[in-house]
Amino acid sequence: MGETVKRRYQEVAAEIRDLIAGSNYKPGDRLKTERQMAEELGVSRSLVREAVITLELEGLVDVRKGSGIYLATPPEQAAQDEPAADDLPDDFGPFELLQARQLLESTIAAFAAEMVSMADIRRMREALDMEREAIEKGSDDGYEADELFHRLIAVATQNAVLVDLLDELWGKRKKSRMWAQLHTRVFDTDYRRRWLQDHQEILQALQMKDPARARQAMWTHLQNVRETLMELSDVDDPAFDGYLFGSRELGRIVG
Repeated sequence: MGETVKRRYQEVAAEIRDLIAGSNYKPGDRLKTERQMAEELGVSRSLVREAVITLELEGLVDVRKGSGIYLATPPEQAAQDEPAADDLPDDFGPFELLQARQLLESTIAAFAAEMVSMADIRRMREALDMEREAIEKGSDDGYEADELFHRLIAVATQNAVLVDLLDELWGKRKKSRMWAQLHTRVFDTDYRRRWLQDHQEILQALQMKDPARARQAMWTHLQNVRETLMELSDVDDPAFDGYLFGSRELGRIVG
């Protein structure tokens, strides 16, 4: 068997452990903000978000909505808590998954616009009706309709390999502890209505058999998903004074 390779967010998590281990933090102390960590490590905020979720699942940090990230275990234990390569969970970062979906599903949508039938369109409309009804009822079933809509687009390509690839990505999301942990931070569910509107725009592009518009609509939708989850899962206190840590002036960080 080949050597286990760390994923990028796992490498960032290890760097954050080292930063904690080399600090004077005590359990209960608030750590630097995600933005500060991203600047110090030279990585995106989405990578830091995924790394912090990993440390949260390990019990090293405590993440509090609207307040920040706090140390949960002594700093001298931080470096020792890094799991061995063989013990790393078979998981993907949620934003890494979204990026893969954005690349794949935008292409699928463009191809589906060329191949779609009226029967496909009818089934997609029914899926959106299910999603709309679930949102109105406040039911979690809307997520099933969400997945169904995306899968029906892949089915419309008449390419079973593309359907299997889509199913694999959605399967990884369902099994991901990191994805589930990310959603524990999200309390505002109004985003589901915005995503439904995105779905309607995708459907319109498919009805018009416009590949370029379908590609762009899907790309925009999944970009909206990414940005919404980044915004709603942000735990940093907006009033928190970053200069308490004596860090240099923050530059422009691309999340």
